[in-house]
Amino acid sequence: MADIPRQINARRGFSVSYRGKTLLSAVDPIGQAERIVDTAVSTAAGTAARDRTLYFCPSPLYGYGLEKLLSKLEKNSAILCIELDEQLHALSLREINAGVLAHPLLRLTGIADPGGLCNFVRSAWGSRTFRRVEVLRLTGGWRLDEERYEALAETLRQNIALDWANAMTLLKLGRLYIRNAIRNLSRIPQFPSVSGISFGDDPALVLGAGPSLDGLLDDLKLHFGDRLAEPSRRPFRILCVDTCLGSLRARNIRPDLVIALESQHWNLRDFTGLGCWQIPVVMDLSALPATADAVGGRGFLFFTPWTDLHFFKRLDAAGLLPETFPPLGSVGLSAAAIALRISSGPVITGGIDFSFTIDSYHARSAPGHLEKLRRQNRLRSILNADAAFGRSAFAAVSKNGLPVRSNPAMRGYRDLFEREFSGGTRLFDVSGSGLPLGIKIPDNEEAFALLGSRTDGTGGRDHPALNNAGISGAMNTNKLNGTSGLAQKTAAFINGELKSLILLKAILTGEKTMMETHGESLIRLEELLETCDYLWSHFPDCAATGGRRPAAADTGFLKRVRAEIDPFIKLFELALREMED
Repeated sequence: MADIPRQINARRGFSVSYRGKTLLSAVDPIGQAERIVDTAVSTAAGTAARDRTLYFCPSPLYGYGLEKLLSKLEKNSAILCIELDEQLHALSLREINAGVLAHPLLRLTGIADPGGLCNFVRSAWGSRTFRRVEVLRLTGGWRLDEERYEALAETLRQNIALDWANAMTLLKLGRLYIRNAIRNLSRIPQFPSVSGISFGDDPALVLGAGPSLDGLLDDLKLHFGDRLAEPSRRPFRILCVDTCLGSLRARNIRPDLVIALESQHWNLRDFTGLGCWQIPVVMDLSALPATADAVGGRGFLFFTPWTDLHFFKRLDAAGLLPETFPPLGSVGLSAAAIALRISSGPVITGGIDFSFTIDSYHARSAPGHLEKLRRQNRLRSILNADAAFGRSAFAAVSKNGLPVRSNPAMRGYRDLFEREFSGGTRLFDVSGSGLPLGIKIPDNEEAFALLGSRTDGTGGRDHPALNNAGISGAMNTNKLNGTSGLAQKTAAFINGELKSLILLKAILTGEKTMMETHGESLIRLEELLETCDYLWSHFPDCAATGGRRPAAADTGFLKRVRAEIDPFIKLFELALREMED
């Protein structure tokens, strides 16, 4: 690093070159950096930086302009300096003013992994602190690795947008999620964690309900014939999302597992007329409790954390938390993640389209398609014109090169699928009318060869937990022995939650007189509020701050908490009664 000088009369300027690039202007590099700062933070109201902005400064070198930027930061804004070159990173650590490096609103890092960088920002300043990312190129060092710097900035933008989208979801559905989870506690003794399933190295086919599912099922029927109908006869496993159950039933194809994620009542129509089919369901802990009954009351649980709660930590400590998966938002993505977890063989996806056509939004015989057929008359067409030509819809090109329609929400899930799964080697996607998912697309013959790589339905292994009779037997055994094992632990956990809620209610209503000093009373109240964080995590002022809540001395906040307590007490009591039935 001998060709990179220390700062010498920087106001007059000096040329710095490294790896064939000029990193600093030869004329007043400090003044140039400060002018960039002035331009970036100026607003109609003056020169104050915008609130809740993360300033992304690639390759800060000597730190020119950083002091001025710090002086202009507004509330909840910060500076992230990143240097991907090890030698230049060492230079910055040595040459940037120690007071600047130690400032709480500035961080210097060399993290190159996008996920690691997002976690670094979250640990430094918390979730949902920022609303936007602004890139400030104060030196020419960013040219050394332009693509990676831009990719990191874009990842931070997407992560921040996702964080706020999650906050809106928590605000709208957080109460429903936790209510469902509490009701589903009674299922834990009878519904094992999905971690108990193993497909060994059997191939797995993951099916969504997109329009391309029709062609795929027709091709599968031609290739595998009657073997496709029953799990015991085909050489691979089928996991399907709940929406495509009707499409499979219409073709008499029984899946091995159905994945359910929906917390509202909409997904119940996916199971209409299928109660006698007895397909084991893999359902999220926050899914609609009635989903379990819709498929005969047999299945498995998994968990996707929609926010960070002490409730989950206690559930985990009690050994009751099912297998955890990242919150991916789409049941198709969750199905792919589950298949990769429970099978070590190839996983092929189909019907996960994230697109649609003018005349087809879902596969044939899916509830949405049947609804279109029922409503068709002389004045209402079967064409899906409202979705296809809505303001948010746009044209796209599918995997097979044909024009399709999509929208920002679907495109977002497609991008998330690519970010989550594109690095794997076991996941493949069949060709069709869906958007490309960023994973390998073999032709149908290659895909069917992967699916047919086992010679029989069990692949030479015994999978009693996935055999219909075996599942039924396992469930019956758990139910009979539950009172002495898992059921006792679950009941003890629920009673512990009830105790905390009843105590908190007594304190807030004045029924319980606390003998401690006022300060100690507030400390106890703070502890109970943290314990029962599911009461307030969905409040707008808490959801928007990453789970931070008002203090226990805030009377208005305590009144809102008090209004939540009674319904949750009834939910826990109902869960206990359902366990006893």
